[in-house]
Amino acid sequence: MRGFYFITDSRLSLAGNISDVKSALAAGVRVIQYRDKYATTKKMYEEALQLRKLCKGATLLINNRLDLALAVGADGVHLGSSDLPYKIARSLLGKKRIIGLTVHSLQEAREAQILGADYLGVSPVFATATKSDAGAPAGTDLIRRIKKSVSLPIVAIGGINLQNAEEVVLSGADSLCAISAVVGKADVKREISRYQGLFKRHGAL
Repeated sequence: MRGFYFITDSRLSLAGNISDVKSALAAGVRVIQYRDKYATTKKMYEEALQLRKLCKGATLLINNRLDLALAVGADGVHLGSSDLPYKIARSLLGKKRIIGLTVHSLQEAREAQILGADYLGVSPVFATATKSDAGAPAGTDLIRRIKKSVSLPIVAIGGINLQNAEEVVLSGADSLCAISAVVGKADVKREISRYQGLFKRHGAL
């Protein structure tokens, strides 16, 4: 799990989730998380099916919806602290599918590794308006501390833009996600390529 980690957002997107994912894949993104907190289950299912076909050679994760992940044959799910417990999710998904967990502290990161999570979403790194319940920003120092104590890949999420992304990369994050700073722009591929360039510049991609 390296480089830009793409999360869909239909309310912020100018072009729509399908178009955004196509742009992300064209920019070399290898992990796509499908998230839509406002669509009906039917619409999400239909859209997730389209994404499954698009993401050949890339990893498709579904945000918190195990039913959708199983229904479309996604590669796994990403779970937050208020979602289904990890152990239940693992029992339903099996050992081969990916489960990522959102963490907000070093203790949570350690616990996630003990549970068996495949990667960590460290959030929020900076203040963000994309997710109202994200909590207080932790800063890049938390990424450094987790990196020293936990061996799982780290995806940095929350308030990241081109002005602070390099700090995130230098702190040791394996991946990062910038939602509003990307899907709200006219050329999604170009925006993502700028973040990918940061990882390449520092030998992390």
